[in-house]
Amino acid sequence: MKRLKGIGLAVVLLLGTVVGVATPANAAPVICETFGSTSIQSGRFIVMNNVWGASTPQCIDVNQAGGFTIQSAGHNNATNGAPAAYPAIYAGCHYGNCSTGSSLPMQASNAAFNNIRSSVSYTYPSSGTYNASYDLWFDPTPRTNGQNTGAEVMIWLNRAGPIQPIGSQVATVTLAGVTWQVWFGNVGWNVISYVRTTTGTTLDFNINTFYTDAVNRGYAQRSWYLTSVQAGFEPWVGGAGLTVNNFTYTTTGGGGDTSPPTAPGNLTASGTTANSTNLSWSPSSDNVGVAGYTIFRRQGTTGTFTNVGTTTGTTFAATGLTASTQYQFYVVARDAANNNSPQSNTVSVTTTGGGTGTGTCTVHFDAWNNGYVAQITVNGPRSGWSFAFTLPSGHALTGSWNAQFTTSGSNITAANLSHNGNLSAGQSTNFGFQATRPNGNTQLPTIPGCTVV
Repeated sequence: MKRLKGIGLAVVLLLGTVVGVATPANAAPVICETFGSTSIQSGRFIVMNNVWGASTPQCIDVNQAGGFTIQSAGHNNATNGAPAAYPAIYAGCHYGNCSTGSSLPMQASNAAFNNIRSSVSYTYPSSGTYNASYDLWFDPTPRTNGQNTGAEVMIWLNRAGPIQPIGSQVATVTLAGVTWQVWFGNVGWNVISYVRTTTGTTLDFNINTFYTDAVNRGYAQRSWYLTSVQAGFEPWVGGAGLTVNNFTYTTTGGGGDTSPPTAPGNLTASGTTANSTNLSWSPSSDNVGVAGYTIFRRQGTTGTFTNVGTTTGTTFAATGLTASTQYQFYVVARDAANNNSPQSNTVSVTTTGGGTGTGTCTVHFDAWNNGYVAQITVNGPRSGWSFAFTLPSGHALTGSWNAQFTTSGSNITAANLSHNGNLSAGQSTNFGFQATRPNGNTQLPTIPGCTVV
């Protein structure tokens, strides 16, 4: 279903029809005009009727305190199509109709964007088919007029009847202390909808909380501009009685949470294969609540870490890795106000070789009182090879040859070099290493897949 909120207004204006209601700033009018609107609180907010998806009548009773009630509605739209309207109260700009003092449009990369907060309180009737939702509009430019083409972020606190957002469900996430279904679709711009899994009547949140999630999923960009923050309803059938009791919008943080969570602890990796590894860590704590975790990765031991995923739990499956390659990971916790914790410890892993073949492997140890040498023979046929093993406690690698060795604590991975990875039947190659061990210790490492000879 295609939401073109306000496009009908643009068409009417082109046809020369007068729309809207000219009302005194202190009035509390009833608006029945299709695209009628009025400003309240000296222009701080605008309330609009916005019947864009039907020809059925709708009237809203505006509340100067910061809200409105749908007084009457004759809607009967099909529930598998678009809604009839989006009556809403908003701060910012909608098709050239701008409130005052909102500081919008504002680029999401602006530090001040982190301080934008909004809250709403809803009342629902006992009948009708509708959603109660925020509508946050983003554009690649600081647009004040016309259709935004970046992202539309919708936050559904409630839905009644067999309706669903644009697109399909892609995830479930916990944000602002609440669990939401995440839906994604595109109708000429990205539509990211967060559908509350339980009915809600109030929400007080930092705009960046939801936008960060959308950015992390690749559906939005930090370079885009927030143009308006809107709260209202999308009615399909009926709608009379739907009420926004109170709406707030602030660019100063609204006294919100500013304390970050503690750092995640004891990050470890396990079950490493040629293209994946499993991360786990101890949970962070927060004065309000931890909303989730962001996982960062880099290849090797130098260079920049990049964001590779988010989760609301304390485990993460890192996939898409390259065989016989070293990676490092760390994790950062975030709360509902998008405060980020210090980073966890860094863990290093080396993926296995991922080679194929049926060749055998043997290992021979030459040992003495406080050390040993391991001579390993790899037999073909093989297409690449890698051996991961763990040194016993107190042992240390002191030398190696004819293989690429990577070390993470006592975990060692030896992988083929470019000249000795592909072995035909009857061919073989040798590599080895030397290690020390405590005086009197007789332990030797086990090389998985190799027979001791």
